[in-house]
Order: sequence, then structure tokens, then C-alpha cells
Amino acid sequence: MIIRQVSVFLENKSGRLNEVTKILADAEINLSAFTIADTSDFGILRMIVSDPDKACSVLKENEFSVKTTDVVLAKTPNKPGSLSKLLDILQQEEVFIEYMYAFSMQDEGAVTVIRPTRVERCVEMLQKHKTELIRADELYQF
Repeated sequence: MIIRQVSVFLENKSGRLNEVTKILADAEINLSAFTIADTSDFGILRMIVSDPDKACSVLKENEFSVKTTDVVLAKTPNKPGSLSKLLDILQQEEVFIEYMYAFSMQDEGAVTVIRPTRVERCVEMLQKHKTELIRADELYQF
């Protein structure tokens, strides 16, 4: 139920994001979701990929600063109020969220990537409330 997210430190220079995606493509690593948090000087690219270990390895070989972080992927219907219900559960159970991002497909629902301070507790509380969680073996198949 815990997914390893790959985070890459990027200088704010033209072409750096493209360089990362080319390295991953050449290594046949699928990019399922990503977000970028940035400042004027640098950004942090956070990604859900098909092979986190290989992604870290090939990016480090190309002199990128990389680390992995545990996250939780919760699946909800793609309809108004679904995210609010998910956040209500986490607030009610006192699960603190450091950050999150999401993606959705019209007919396939929405997936929210959650980085809580206590990953295991987050999983436990979402399972208690019968929230559908995505397992690594489901996600990394393509």
C-alpha cells in the first residue's frame, strides 16, 4: 500500500525537465504522475514511476540529486465532493499531510498522491474507512 516516489532536485534552467524525461524514456521507465514545486532558483520534481530503483540509478548516473519518499495513493470517484470526503477522513483521524497532488481520468476515477508525516498511520486510517488504495504491484505494471 506504500508507494515509493522519486524526487529530483532541478536547477531552474531550460531543458532540465526534458533531460530527466529523456533519461527515463531511454531506460524504459514509465512516468505515471508528477508534480513540480519550484522557487526562482530550483525545483523539486516528484514522480511516480514504474521502477523507482532503476530511475534513481539512471538519474544519479547522469548527476542528478535524487531521493525516494514513501507516499500513499488513494483512488476515489471522479466526481464533486470525493476529495473533500477523503480529506475529511484524514482530518478526522488526525493524519497530517505534508503535500499532495492528483490526477484523474473521466471514467476511471481520480488518484490522489498523499505524502503524510506518518505513512503507515495514513494507510491504516484509510483502510479503516474502506478507501481504495493502489498497491505498488498494481501501479508498476505497464
